[in-house]
Amino acid sequence: MYTQKILEIFKNPKNVGGLHGANGTAKLVDKTCGDVFKIYLKINNETKVIEEAKFKTMGCVASIVSSSVLTELATLKDVESAKLITEQDILDVLGELPNEKLFLLTSAIQTLHLAIADYYKKLEKEQKLLEAKN
Repeated sequence: MYTQKILEIFKNPKNVGGLHGANGTAKLVDKTCGDVFKIYLKINNETKVIEEAKFKTMGCVASIVSSSVLTELATLKDVESAKLITEQDILDVLGELPNEKLFLLTSAIQTLHLAIADYYKKLEKEQKLLEAKN
């Protein structure tokens, strides 16, 4: 069902875990299967570059490998470029995924988008606090 490459990523995923100092976080529960995606981002406020991306995903092989590859693709990209990562970009790394699991790529990407939105929301809140002090 899964290729050797996918199984290797599953056995040795990159960027697993929480992230101390994350300034963008998100959690998404996939409505189709119940898999849980969590993404943590550390974004440079000046350059808007994702300096570090980590994940904690509870789910099947496809969810875990999608999250691992997505965090690798997003790291060192500016947030606007990271928002352009597609399902096909992840598939280009994985090679292939069973058709019945393709929807999980979308869930992983949606979680990234939510984490970026969380970052901007927190940044806006910080800026308003600074303006209120001045």
